[in-house]
Amino acid sequence: MDFLPIFVAAKNRKILVVGQGQMADAKCRGVLKTTAQVTVFADTPSAEALAWAEQGLIDLRPGLPIAKDFEAVTLFYAAHADDAVNDELAEMARSSGAIVNVLDRTDACDFITPAIVDRDPVVVAIGTEGSAPVLARQIKADVEAMLPAELGRFARLANAFRSKARVLPEGLPRRNFWRAFFKPERIEAAGSDEAINKSLEALLSQHLAAVPEAGSVAFVGAGPGDPELLTLKARRHIHEAEVIIYDRLVGKGVLELARREAKFIDVGKKGFGAQVTQDKINQYLVCEAQAGRKVVRLKGGDPSVFGRLDEELSALAQAGIESTVVPGITSAAAGAASLKQSLTRRDRNSSITFMTAHDAKGYAEHDWRQLVRSGQALAIYMGRKSAAFLQGRLLMAGADTDLVITCIENISRPEERRFTSTLSEFAQRLDGDNWNGPLIIYVGIGNEQIAKTASTPTLQEISHGTY
Repeated sequence: MDFLPIFVAAKNRKILVVGQGQMADAKCRGVLKTTAQVTVFADTPSAEALAWAEQGLIDLRPGLPIAKDFEAVTLFYAAHADDAVNDELAEMARSSGAIVNVLDRTDACDFITPAIVDRDPVVVAIGTEGSAPVLARQIKADVEAMLPAELGRFARLANAFRSKARVLPEGLPRRNFWRAFFKPERIEAAGSDEAINKSLEALLSQHLAAVPEAGSVAFVGAGPGDPELLTLKARRHIHEAEVIIYDRLVGKGVLELARREAKFIDVGKKGFGAQVTQDKINQYLVCEAQAGRKVVRLKGGDPSVFGRLDEELSALAQAGIESTVVPGITSAAAGAASLKQSLTRRDRNSSITFMTAHDAKGYAEHDWRQLVRSGQALAIYMGRKSAAFLQGRLLMAGADTDLVITCIENISRPEERRFTSTLSEFAQRLDGDNWNGPLIIYVGIGNEQIAKTASTPTLQEISHGTY
């Protein structure tokens, strides 16, 4: 984002607008929804602006402001027809401590005014950073249709009731109370203010008498990184979580779906590097759940694929804590989708083995000769640090040096890159181009022709699958 969405306090603040015409009036309509003191400089004000001045809503003045007019001004809107005038006034405003919006020039703006859905005190701001104002208005219309007209009144009454609601414990109990109060059917059946207040009192008594919810843990598959690959159930659990315990492979975009006030605990591991011990992770899970919190254990890909799920489920079971598992898209499946290839294909491989390149003891040993003889494809997780080991073991087991190997890094993310090579070359390519992100290695899957004929590609050719 180039612009941080914020709400600026306007009560008793000064806002200055320079300009006349439709766009200047539009700026005024927005700020007149607030309780700010609004001054407008315009030589030929519109009939609407004259009416505002007559009603005492704005201080209307001719000409252009001078330095003293910017004293104690919080926001300045430059909507003059001459860009040079706007630039000069903007500099004057900034020198006085105001922040500036210049009409139709986002590059010259300190802030921008979003499209607003007004259900005062509920306000929804929609911005496109100036790139698509028509789209912002379209979204505004959609949101307005979603929000009941009585929502603002409900919010005002709820605000007055907040001190009473504090008798409920912080966190989930209090959120459940407000979630129940703001149910659409309750808003649609709104009566008088007195009736709404009585319903608040009754609802509070009901929630005070309710048995507190026990803490729980949901193991949620975060997929390979792209938030759009999350299931609907995964999204719901992430949004409702009070505590997020997450792995290194969980994408940043997935974490951003959580509530801002959630507690985040990073328990990321890195092959042969620094890591949080499994016992410590189990301890986090048990302690947070025993404190009565909704915990989401976010695991990259699918929780059941090389995620030590059984160990963590066992720790929770021993502590008597309720748990659930939400599957996710594992990296092998996401990588195949990126390649636009099947994990299995007639006349190529009738089976595929998901395997890890290292385990708790170090490099993971397998029956390499059986794997080579069976002719099945392999999807190798966590194989970056052990690529040379894998290469050596497969060659020693009798695999063909021209066996196709495909490596994909950061699957489904904007920085995804991949290459197809042969068994005799792939480990050296990984070393040569600094491949250090989350990686999956496919043995026997890829474009065989590319693997046998292509020369070593450049990093640019490899990026985003262009090679």
